[in-house]
Amino acid sequence: MSQVVLITGGSSGIGKSIGEFLHQKGFTVYGTSRNPEKVTGSVFPLIALDVRNAESIQAAVAEIITKSGRVDVVINNAGVGITGPIEEIPTDEIKNNFETNLFGPIEVMKAVLPHMRNQKSGLIINITSIAGYMGLPYRGIYSASKGALELITEALRMETKQFGIKITNVAPGDFATNIAAGRYHAPVIKGSVYEVPYGNTLNEMNTHVDSGSNPEEMAGAIYKIIQTPNPKVHYKVGAFMQKFSIVLKRALPDKVYEKMLMNHYKL
Repeated sequence: MSQVVLITGGSSGIGKSIGEFLHQKGFTVYGTSRNPEKVTGSVFPLIALDVRNAESIQAAVAEIITKSGRVDVVINNAGVGITGPIEEIPTDEIKNNFETNLFGPIEVMKAVLPHMRNQKSGLIINITSIAGYMGLPYRGIYSASKGALELITEALRMETKQFGIKITNVAPGDFATNIAAGRYHAPVIKGSVYEVPYGNTLNEMNTHVDSGSNPEEMAGAIYKIIQTPNPKVHYKVGAFMQKFSIVLKRALPDKVYEKMLMNHYKL
């Protein structure tokens, strides 16, 4: 019997690539989208789900259990980007980012854990970000939401190990997806004290995403993790220097690392 996989945010980008790869490998894949009726050409079924809505999450999980009888792997992939000077980002946008990137995945895990506990097995993979390991200028809210999910995963992994459930983080670097198009950009305000440095940083970030790695690399990494009997707590996937930046953060004095980041972003 093929394993049943739920992927949030499965209609585009990394989620779509993972879904297609696992579908080809014989998994029973269910993706989610806020508006699945608008998506055409998906090789696996898409279920309506908004990670900001707990009832939507419960309904989607119930539909999968009804159709397949179980859920073996959950990939918390749905997320949104956000950029801007923290001083200038509207508080509602900050809250929306945390609702999507942190509270949404928590609600998904709450919805599937009872089923996995009954099965005495299950794997949850939370897609975080290398940005979650460091406070990046003009990406501080995104870094914070993804970093918080990393820590939640560490804690929940220990709480649920007794039930035969495995939980892990996968932190991607920059991948060539449409995330920049869906990202909330605080406007570059004419005359703002942040106008020039934020504008320059925004251009730099978009360039990195456009020239990022192929999302299929993430799909292959996820497949290997699913096949691993005892997954690690953390995985990083992406360009060498992006992964190495985490090593440097641990090794260098705080002020030296801060200076390195500021030089990188020309601040």
